[in-house]
Amino acid sequence: MTDDRQEPSASESPESLLTGKSVSRREFLKIAGVAGAAVGVGAREPNATRLAAMAKRLATDTGFEVVNGALQLHGGYGYLRDHPIERVLRDVRVHQILEGTNEIMRVIVSRDMLGN
Repeated sequence: MTDDRQEPSASESPESLLTGKSVSRREFLKIAGVAGAAVGVGAREPNATRLAAMAKRLATDTGFEVVNGALQLHGGYGYLRDHPIERVLRDVRVHQILEGTNEIMRVIVSRDMLGN
């Protein structure tokens, strides 16, 4: 009996798809989210605080998701102190807390949008 299932090609592998997804999100974030917020803050727009909060939260949450996905590729080795991804994971998690937690960023955005 033969197995008709074929192995996925390199371009269809979970690692490749994860990398493509991460790169796509990062590039969009860089171009649209953070750049738009920076322009608004630089121009002293009235909604600059909301734009900065949105960009900070989006950037740090996306960074965490990308690094967490990379960690999945390394399995248990990624948690070892000697492995570079472990340090990157710690660093990106700290950025979700520095300059105001992402939960506070959500409060800032919602208050601004609701006029509170």
